[in-house]
Amino acid sequence: MGSKKRQLFMVLCGIVVTNALLAEMIGVKIFSGEGIFGLPGAQVPVLGAKLDFNLTAGVIIWPVVFIATDIINEYFGKEGVKKISYLTAALIAYAFLVITIATALPPAQFWLDVNAEGFNGSSFDINFAFNKVFRQGLGIIVGSLVAFLVGQLLDAYVFHWLKSVTGSKMIWLRATGSTLVSQLVDTVVVLFIAFYLFDNWTLKDVLSVSVINYLYKFTIAVLLTPLLYLAHALIDRYLAGDTELKHEALLSED
Repeated sequence: MGSKKRQLFMVLCGIVVTNALLAEMIGVKIFSGEGIFGLPGAQVPVLGAKLDFNLTAGVIIWPVVFIATDIINEYFGKEGVKKISYLTAALIAYAFLVITIATALPPAQFWLDVNAEGFNGSSFDINFAFNKVFRQGLGIIVGSLVAFLVGQLLDAYVFHWLKSVTGSKMIWLRATGSTLVSQLVDTVVVLFIAFYLFDNWTLKDVLSVSVINYLYKFTIAVLLTPLLYLAHALIDRYLAGDTELKHEALLSED
């Protein structure tokens, strides 16, 4: 692999790993999609329930992972996606292990004291807040890891199946199509494992919330299609017309 190709792969891997880790860290916060625009809850009727667009903060940066994964698919094939997916999953597991150890450490008394005052003079337990924010339940951890791996690998296979049908044309179809399929599975898997197997949600609850989350991902995947074309144009220019890399990606699928 030439130096430019190696640098491209390293940059894309860095983007996937960084954003995947960040998404896991900030994913504990649930925000109101309607609240961003000062609107009341949408109360969308889904499977007998009325749901608002309440989303995990991690979805803000997951689209970056979608784009980077599709570019890796295009230039490095399924093997490239597998490598970065396994590496990212391992690093996410490592991050959760470090967080578990860090939250179990006894807090220093002076740290508790200097941060003891909250808003309006109320008492504040910073150690409790620290642990509450960073420590996630086992179900969410397992669900996130399994869903990430399944989603990434499925994305790779669907992407290259579509590529075998369309050839080098219709980038939007294989990129958007693979993302829509993989994220449907990813959305259902993480909620099923985290809240059905490890919690007391019903299948109806899982499917209802999955619909709201998937609607967001579906919309974002479509809206980001022009950025994917821009990324392709910039990378092709960076590689100075070298078609060897795309050829190698196609050979890796044989």
